[in-house]
Amino acid sequence: MNIEAAITILVVDDDAFVLETTSLLLKEQGFRVVTCIHANDALSKFKEDNFDIVLTDIKMPDMSGIELLEKIHAVNREVPVILMTAYAELNAAVEAVKKGAFDFLIKPYETDYLTRTIQRAVKYYRLIQMEKNYKIRLEEDVKRRTKELADALTLLKDINIELTHRLTVASEYRDTETGVHIKRIGLYSSKIAEVLNLSFDFVEAITLASPMHDIGKIGIPDSILLKPASLTQEEFAIMKTHTTMGEKIFLGSQYPVIRMAAAIALNHHERWDGSGYPMGLKGALIPVEARITMLCDQYDAMRSRRPYKEPFSHEKTYKILTEGDNRTKPQHLDAKVLKAFIDVAPQFDEIFKEHQD
Repeated sequence: MNIEAAITILVVDDDAFVLETTSLLLKEQGFRVVTCIHANDALSKFKEDNFDIVLTDIKMPDMSGIELLEKIHAVNREVPVILMTAYAELNAAVEAVKKGAFDFLIKPYETDYLTRTIQRAVKYYRLIQMEKNYKIRLEEDVKRRTKELADALTLLKDINIELTHRLTVASEYRDTETGVHIKRIGLYSSKIAEVLNLSFDFVEAITLASPMHDIGKIGIPDSILLKPASLTQEEFAIMKTHTTMGEKIFLGSQYPVIRMAAAIALNHHERWDGSGYPMGLKGALIPVEARITMLCDQYDAMRSRRPYKEPFSHEKTYKILTEGDNRTKPQHLDAKVLKAFIDVAPQFDEIFKEHQD
């Protein structure tokens, strides 16, 4: 009966006759058999080769079968070890089973009993390997599916960012020379949020939401939006409506980033001292995301060329934001946001210079 030619059995016994007869019986069953007359040699071979089953005598001169069992399981606990013993050693065999032996055979044993014991050991080892392989496949499958999900989420996030960028560029192109302005606003805002120790989710959200601050300008007539001179009082009143129009575009969303974009669009012209628009909010009543975006927008507007002005240097812009001029005053800004800007001002200059068309 050829059970499994791929199964390799290590047989250990200091009795050469027992070793030879046992080996022949197992080979007749179709097993690959390696024999050792010394336990130390058997342990060395076990470490060097792959064995599926170990069949060993208990009583041997250089190392007992129980000691060999413990050393084998120290290398690989999954390999079933079957002990061979005489009646006088029955107690030792029972103790060995408690220590992890798969089974024991009483010498002289019957051929059928040897065969059945080996077959059970083979089935046991197969089940162990199947379980191990299943766990490995399951872990690999979980890793693969997790990666696929992560890749899908990253793709979705990248698509959302690009769509947001492209839609915002569409409105910004009507007001500025390039659409790079919106990218810089996101980068500036993230720097300020990080210095303020705001959460990772907040930093991610404001990086995406702050560039949409002026989306409402899409509803402002070109005659006002692109006018190369100062606006009249009536024209400025129309221009200010870009804040409420921007909020309306984003209203009603269930997504935090879009809700933040609505708050920024509405409030990014509010001032800390209450002199801003559209509602004249004061202090902490202004959402922090709007306070951050307002400073970043002012910085970039001063650094950029506009139909009505030439670009300012970083040094001049820094001086205006921190000391004020006839239009901009430090009290318009949240002091904590202004302090954060001062801490990262050189990085603002780097961002502006790096992100140009």
